[in-house]
Amino acid sequence: MNLLERKVVLITGGTGDIGKGIIKLFLEHGAYIAFTYRKFNKINIDSIKTNNLVGFKCNVVSFEETKEMVSKVLERFNKIDLLINNAGIIRDSLLFNMKENDWDDVINANLKSVYNLTKNVIKNMILNKNGNIINISSVIGIVGSKGQSNYSAAKSGIIGFSKSIAKEYASKNIRTNVIAPGFINTNMASKIIKNNKFLNQIPLKKYGKIEDIAYTALFLASNWSSYINGQVISVCGGINI
Repeated sequence: MNLLERKVVLITGGTGDIGKGIIKLFLEHGAYIAFTYRKFNKINIDSIKTNNLVGFKCNVVSFEETKEMVSKVLERFNKIDLLINNAGIIRDSLLFNMKENDWDDVINANLKSVYNLTKNVIKNMILNKNGNIINISSVIGIVGSKGQSNYSAAKSGIIGFSKSIAKEYASKNIRTNVIAPGFINTNMASKIIKNNKFLNQIPLKKYGKIEDIAYTALFLASNWSSYINGQVISVCGGINI
């Protein structure tokens, strides 16, 4: 069953582990996909052989670059059915030692990018009277974490932003929801995974897999979730219970 047949998907951070996992699964379900990247990692993309996939180098922190990239996506596919804001970075430090640029970089990459993409995509969705937005936050945006005040603030901001957008555009048949991953086995979380630093905090006593996020995204992207709007789905093994 192709749950996303001929749906046009734009995903940021497409060469990261979670982005790559979502792309592969969505292609299997018939989607056309445009993805953004800063540094093109060919190792992540070489295994994907299809004409339904195109990448755009884009600094998603820049409103103008984002606007230009969205125009190129529309030129190629004529529409954008689904936006997945997935790009993000970490610059962990206790607040006392945190540099101003570490705060600014994380807020911009994780939160301002969501504004940039949503602002530049929403017009097309309004014109088509149809749209779906999935924003990737984090369980850290819900429960907080020592040494991650910048990351937690950005990810919490995504949740507030998403709930507001969900209310603003529901009447236009545009849904907005949030996925809040916990500790997922990715390169970004490799140090945590290797030393089992937070394993005892997870009620299920295991780290999540990339597929856990990809299948949640597929559910929210499909018609199976057509009555879900403005919600946060935590994929975290129960950390936020």
